[in-house]
Amino acid sequence: MSKRSWPFLLGGLLVALLLAGVVSNYASSHPDGLDSSLLKGCTVNADDEITGGSCPAQQARDHELADSPLADYGVRGIGNDFLSTGLSGVLGVLLTFAVGGGLFWLARRRGPAASTGPAASTGPAASTGPATSAGPGRVGAAAGGQGASASGTTTER
Repeated sequence: MSKRSWPFLLGGLLVALLLAGVVSNYASSHPDGLDSSLLKGCTVNADDEITGGSCPAQQARDHELADSPLADYGVRGIGNDFLSTGLSGVLGVLLTFAVGGGLFWLARRRGPAASTGPAASTGPAASTGPATSAGPGRVGAAAGGQGASASGTTTER
């Protein structure tokens, strides 16, 4: 990775950490589209608990990871909701950055493998300068006559 990429990468990480740690606390507490569509047909109170009616949300159950350390947008064991939500977001960003960075590190483009054998030093890439001498039966460009171009055609100078 070039040195010019690091400020951009670290700046993006800083912005993501600020958004996850601070701004996430100001997200809407109202249900999103999926939650609200599942509540259609039910009556809910101010705490979003179903008090009557019939809707798909009544069949909702806790999932297997409901008691995990980062469940429900917070860190279990921290009583302060603001700190718990912010810390959960920061941990999520750092974990995602670590996994993504690790995957990119594994998939990074490495330099070409070193060639071995006599073919490695021959060919057009092995020449170090422009050809100014003429080959047999040709007049070179340095002599002021006709010279052969790379495509095999002759050019007048």
